Amino acid sequence: MPTYSYLCNNCNCGFELFLYIKDYTEHPQCPQCNKNTTDRDYSIDMLTLNSSVKKSDTELKTIGDLANRNRDRMSDDEKNALYIKHNSYKEEVSDKPLPKGMTRLKKQNKVKWT
Repeated sequence: MPTYSYLCNNCNCGFELFLYIKDYTEHPQCPQCNKNTTDRDYSIDMLTLNSSVKKSDTELKTIGDLANRNRDRMSDDEKNALYIKHNSYKEEVSDKPLPKGMTRLKKQNKVKWT
């Protein structure tokens, strides 16, 4: 079932409804002021890769679905900090001496996916 985001024009209340597609309405009643002066809030819906449909916890089938949902909720700064955290070991150089005649090669930076 998709989740639809709405914004009330009367009281500026934002809310989400978890509905079957057959139960979808253009202007549902606001839970705060009980008026039908609501419109879809597509800005919230567009934050997910799935456009206006978000997967609920029961619809997450794979670890990848969960990872994608969590990635979509993160800001660019959080993504960058995580990238640094998980890749900082690549820059560390071991203090152990190498056998005679061998040298260390610096690893090439991989392409960063965002």
